[in-house]
Amino acid sequence: MRFLYTIVFYCLLPFILLRLVWRSFAAPAYARRWAERFGFFPALITSKKVVWLHTVSVGEFLAALPMIRRLMADETLRLVITTTTPTGSERVKATLGDTVFHVYAPYDVPDALARFFKRINPAVYLVMETELWPNTLAACARRNIPAILVNGRLSEKSARGYARFSALTRPMLNNLQLALIQNHVDAARFLQLGLSESRLRVTGNIKFDLSLTDDLRVRAAELKKQFINHGDKIIWIAASTHQGEDEIILDAFAEVRKKAHENATSLMLILVPRHPERFEKVGQLCDVRGFKTMRRSHGELAADMDILLGDTMGELMLLFGASDIAFVGGSLVPNGGHNFIEPAAWGLPLLSGEHLFNFAEVSGLLKAANALDIAHNADELKNNLDNLLSDPELRKQKGENALRVAIENRGALDKTLELIKSVLQ
Repeated sequence: MRFLYTIVFYCLLPFILLRLVWRSFAAPAYARRWAERFGFFPALITSKKVVWLHTVSVGEFLAALPMIRRLMADETLRLVITTTTPTGSERVKATLGDTVFHVYAPYDVPDALARFFKRINPAVYLVMETELWPNTLAACARRNIPAILVNGRLSEKSARGYARFSALTRPMLNNLQLALIQNHVDAARFLQLGLSESRLRVTGNIKFDLSLTDDLRVRAAELKKQFINHGDKIIWIAASTHQGEDEIILDAFAEVRKKAHENATSLMLILVPRHPERFEKVGQLCDVRGFKTMRRSHGELAADMDILLGDTMGELMLLFGASDIAFVGGSLVPNGGHNFIEPAAWGLPLLSGEHLFNFAEVSGLLKAANALDIAHNADELKNNLDNLLSDPELRKQKGENALRVAIENRGALDKTLELIKSVLQ
């Protein structure tokens, strides 16, 4: 089966390369460092135990960052962090610099993997959430390298996809030494796909274990002061939006803003597209709609601006901290949603669309706590926003509810690190 998978990969390789070329037009960074994806890069020289951590892109890296910092504090370990996307790569380099060894992850084929393993010689392989590749896990097993799935999750949709290839999925899962899963519902899906129960642990979601530093709180307060400019202004952030959502957001913003002005309350929007290649297009959309739009990357703010376009990387937590209400994107379109925990940690009332299959547990906790309002269409989003805007006490209560959920669900990181270190001993 592994041999067949490899043959199929190489048959598809021309199409994969064409896709990389096509993506390079939208995001030029995809055209760089291709050799790394085939396992060609300078070897890591170290006498320490090497921990290889794979985080696909920005979201997975940021979720893993508290764990990374804890692992870095162990002087016996050397971290290798791989990503798949250029944005993930840039975030690793901007956040950690040369304190970790960073390259792109190799393609899931034996020759690329062999070169990769020879160059880094890992003592353990950690992979975040759902990024499971058959040859990579098989290569770990053949080399007696423990492979651990960290913060694992599996939506019902993804489980159905894996089930269609059960002959490949079952042995792949059992090449994991440990699968550390966020919750019991997802754990049951892994077991149904053939994962041995002895390899599974339910550890919770490490995304709850983020911390807001004093420095971040100060910078967020200073930024919010600039937004408000000593006036009566409410800041609404629409974060991680996807194509098809921005128009809905702008429509709701325009309608609710009219009523806000009637009530002598000003509403400002921070709009943060999920993907950098969409920054300019979304900015133009705001301009065409007639909004006074400032770009965060330009570093200038105007007291009378309508919209701040979040066209920088790595500042989302800061922007959440400068906001009063948060919408989390990827949910008005069937993308599956994004991370609610970051705005919840700031104590913000939350808005979302209905497509939340990638964050079913977290969204369920927040809905049950009366911290998250779901909109099934544009009108409902407008009404939910209007309700929060017109009722300060409601905003305060829902924000407190969100923060309580974020605090009560911490602790997964300690469990995860304890299990990782037990394997490294």
